[in-house]
Amino acid sequence: MTSSVHQARQALGQTLRGLRRDAGLSGRQLASLAGWHESTVSKIETGDRSPTEDQLRAYCIHTGNEEQLPDLIATLRNVEATYLEWRRVLGTGTKRRQNQAVKLAEASRLMRIFQPHIIPGILQTAEYAAAVLRRYVDFYHVPDDVEEGVAKRLERQQLLYKGDHRFHILIAEQALHTTVGADSEMLGQLDRLLAVIGLPRVRLGVVPTAAELPMQITNFVMFDDRLVLVETVAAELSVTQPREIAVYGRVFEILSGQSVTGEAARGLVRRAMETRSGQRLV
Repeated sequence: MTSSVHQARQALGQTLRGLRRDAGLSGRQLASLAGWHESTVSKIETGDRSPTEDQLRAYCIHTGNEEQLPDLIATLRNVEATYLEWRRVLGTGTKRRQNQAVKLAEASRLMRIFQPHIIPGILQTAEYAAAVLRRYVDFYHVPDDVEEGVAKRLERQQLLYKGDHRFHILIAEQALHTTVGADSEMLGQLDRLLAVIGLPRVRLGVVPTAAELPMQITNFVMFDDRLVLVETVAAELSVTQPREIAVYGRVFEILSGQSVTGEAARGLVRRAMETRSGQRLV
């Protein structure tokens, strides 16, 4: 979990501690009134645990601050939105999450994307995207709306061709070789990359396998300098702290410096196609 999440929890906990102290209650007294274990108050107020909405209600009732409950609940929901488990993000299927991705991209002038394992969604063919989203549906046991999710993912790709949007996309060489779907789907996706390299709004770099990485890095997307989305196996993290965003920006610059572009990138893509097809490309 990022420090952004923990700091937000700490800030909420400090607010609740202030309410309790202003009411002249000790942590033990509040726990007794609310019917909680004694350690619950400490964990909530130090940010080690997010309170539930019922616990916020108890704080307000027992400290005489019922009028503050709506604001506290809104703050809690903002904290929870920073760390969203995939089972919640994909609770109704893939379409809603893809629609959110479209809106985020539309609101951004510059998107910086790093993907070490697969081709980023904004560059995927329909067949490749369907195979990726199918894995999400099957793994997380969410409603099957793959066709709708693919349609939304392809809709976002229209931003590659219009408006003042700019995209700086870095993929690790491994992403060219990771199998997603059948060989025919992989070859179609790699051919798509060859076409993308020439787009005026897109700068595509490939980080060679032999490059020295600054640290172990997962995939992330930067939306201007206001938001970074990071995907883990269990959840999606929203990073909004300026200093944390700056860290991702520095890492992206290091990776960019190690990447190859233009004909050198095309050469790596063609090599992956030759490996996949067993044929020499001219």
